[in-house]
Amino acid sequence: MTGKLPQVITLASESSSAASYDNHPIANINDHVVRISVMTQPYHWNLHPNSDETFLVVEGRLKIEFESGVLELEPGQMVTVPRGVRHRTSPVGDRSVNITFEAANAETIAISS
Repeated sequence: MTGKLPQVITLASESSSAASYDNHPIANINDHVVRISVMTQPYHWNLHPNSDETFLVVEGRLKIEFESGVLELEPGQMVTVPRGVRHRTSPVGDRSVNITFEAANAETIAISS
């Protein structure tokens, strides 16, 4: 790095969306992307055939449903969903803000319930 400082990301401003679901990239690391997700409604069942997906809860609580059960994460908790595993995320309460980490070329396949 010569003469230019890295960009500082402020999570509060990145998570200020009033939309029922907002998921956008905030950083790239090698061949991975870091996204921030703000949700007030459940996301559809899906899977990623070519990437694991890690969720880190920043605000609120996050429910992740699997075919085999349900996890609920609190702020500061993190879990990795292995590639190919069907899952559905939703906020517990009014709103959840989460950081996700996945391969930059991750495919998302929607699954009808």
